[in-house]
Amino acid sequence: MAWVYLFIAGLTEIAWAIGMKQSEGFTRLWPSLFTLGTIGVSLLLLSLALRGIPIGTAYAVWAGIGTVGTAVAGILFFSESTDLLRLASIGLIAVGIVGLKLVTH
Repeated sequence: MAWVYLFIAGLTEIAWAIGMKQSEGFTRLWPSLFTLGTIGVSLLLLSLALRGIPIGTAYAVWAGIGTVGTAVAGILFFSESTDLLRLASIGLIAVGIVGLKLVTH
């Protein structure tokens, strides 16, 4: 169950990053409230995942899911660069996430 919590925590990290962009520096009420709520959910789920996953692995995977997902969301929704080096770098982060999952019991 810890890995499920961690995966969902990573997804909510993506959500709060997008919400933060939409809040325009916390000047818009609803996106700001959404951002604060999803930050809370993400941290709660991360803390639950830490019951069964080592902290170094859990934090790296959580941050990696958020990083890769937010970068992909930036490409899909905010017309950010699809430069080959950028995409390769995002891919390396994803490989690192999978590697951590494979070596953690």
